[in-house]
Amino acid sequence: MVRINAAVVTDLAEPPAYGSIDLRPLREGEELVDVLAAGLHPRVRSGASGSHYTSTGRLPLVPGIDGVGRRDDGSLVYFALDDDRFGSLATRVIVDPRRVIALPNGADVVRVAAAMNPAMSSWVALRRRIALAPGAAVLVLGATGNAGTMAVQIAKLLGVGSVVVAAGRDTQRLARLTALGADATVALADDPRASAAALAEVAADVDVVLDYLWGAPTEAAIPALLRARADRSRAIDWIEIGSVAGPDISLPSAALRSAHLRLIGSGQGSIGGREYLAELPSLVDAIDDGRIDVTTRTARIADVRAVWIAPEEPGVRTVFVP
Repeated sequence: MVRINAAVVTDLAEPPAYGSIDLRPLREGEELVDVLAAGLHPRVRSGASGSHYTSTGRLPLVPGIDGVGRRDDGSLVYFALDDDRFGSLATRVIVDPRRVIALPNGADVVRVAAAMNPAMSSWVALRRRIALAPGAAVLVLGATGNAGTMAVQIAKLLGVGSVVVAAGRDTQRLARLTALGADATVALADDPRASAAALAEVAADVDVVLDYLWGAPTEAAIPALLRARADRSRAIDWIEIGSVAGPDISLPSAALRSAHLRLIGSGQGSIGGREYLAELPSLVDAIDDGRIDVTTRTARIADVRAVWIAPEEPGVRTVFVP
């Protein structure tokens, strides 16, 4: 057994606390790496509370789904984990070499740890979930969150966004998105119907929607956009990625019959591990060389409880370091 220091969850209703825990034994082919940086993503929080759809509820658990580490030979790696009990908010972690990407020695480990998970959501969705035509127009619904902001940049970076429309509630962050590639912006209101009307006016004829909201905003937006399309027979791929506004919607059957709506999801389970891994090297390069912008702050794992319960700064991704 290897004993490590880590953020440890012993009650799904409570934040993690700093402590020590024994790692499970290594399986054939696995290895231990020293963790240098691990991001506090929304996915990490939902895993720690047992609310993520992949959670099993087994305790105790160490949260964390990815990070940057150092192998025994000194080389740097980005790793993704598939373990609901022993995550990356720790001093050491067990990795499967098949889920590891080598990093250059000078890589910015904090940037990579901060950006890979949120950037992966739109990168993989656009590259693997749909057959994306060059010059497609893209709407990012929920563009003022970390992942949505990166999605605006990625739509431009991949060369697909002839027009990228950014929609979100944070008007200050929304205003800054034009410098990151947004061709138009839509400020979302508290009233989903008012937001849907604004979206229909600006983004009715997009080809792809990257949806980080779901819930009431999406429930109102889908029929509004479909009714306003110049050609309802032209396909629109609505990719559900996140659900920060709610887990469910009610969708009229007419929405599927009266327009060429293709409603799909993108996340764990809808995309195979090999497909994810095939995209990671290019994404690492784009993050490390600054083509994808990310603002970070670092915190010590020993301070995990205080950091966990403190208000988050909009637009800033927290990264834990040893």
